[in-house]
Parts: sequence; structure tokens; C-alpha cells
Amino acid sequence: QVQLVESGGGLVQAGGSLRLSCAASGSSFSINDMGWYRQAPGKQRELVASISSRGATNYGDSVKGRFTISRDNAKNTIYLQMNSLKSEDTAVYYCNAIARRGASFSFWGQGTQVTVSS
Repeated sequence: QVQLVESGGGLVQAGGSLRLSCAASGSSFSINDMGWYRQAPGKQRELVASISSRGATNYGDSVKGRFTISRDNAKNTIYLQMNSLKSEDTAVYYCNAIARRGASFSFWGQGTQVTVSS
């Protein structure tokens, strides 16, 4: 099993910044891609950003130029720096990790609330 522990959510005014962290643990697994997804009330979960173990990144269109994902492989931790936040960024943010132990498995964190007030 891989455990994902998220931190850094909260309440911020529009135009402000937040930084999310997600630490993965699970010594018998090899952690590959990691990423952030979000789900707003009444909407489907959507990709925010992802990063491979080699550092290749991918962003959802709505956050390009405002959010930056990074990774510390030694700590199995990813970060999401969110700048110029908008009210439409309000959602529960979930960390995801693709880990291998023979086959590949997808693991999810418990989610952290981000609320942007206008």
C-alpha cells in the first residue's frame, strides 16, 4: 500500500498564493508519476498537474502559467505552487500516485480543501 499525505490547503483571497505538498510512503513500491487533481462541488474530478519521476510535467489548461508542480524524488514528495488564484480554483485537491510492484497501481490521498474568496 502507498500512503499519500497532503498538506497546505486553506482559505486565500483571489490573487493570492498557496503551496500544496504531498508525501508518499510505501517502501515496497516504486513511485512513478504523481499529480494533483481537483473536484469542485457538482463537477467531475479534473487533472490540475502531473509530473513524472524524471520531471516531465503536464498541466490542465485552466492553470497553465499560474500553477507549478515540482518534485523531490529523494523524499517522494510533490509540491503544487498556486499563484494568481481565482474563485474558480476553489475545490478539494487530491494527490495521486502511480506506483509499481510488478503491476501498476493508482493511489489517492484524502484530499485538501482550497477555498479562494473573491
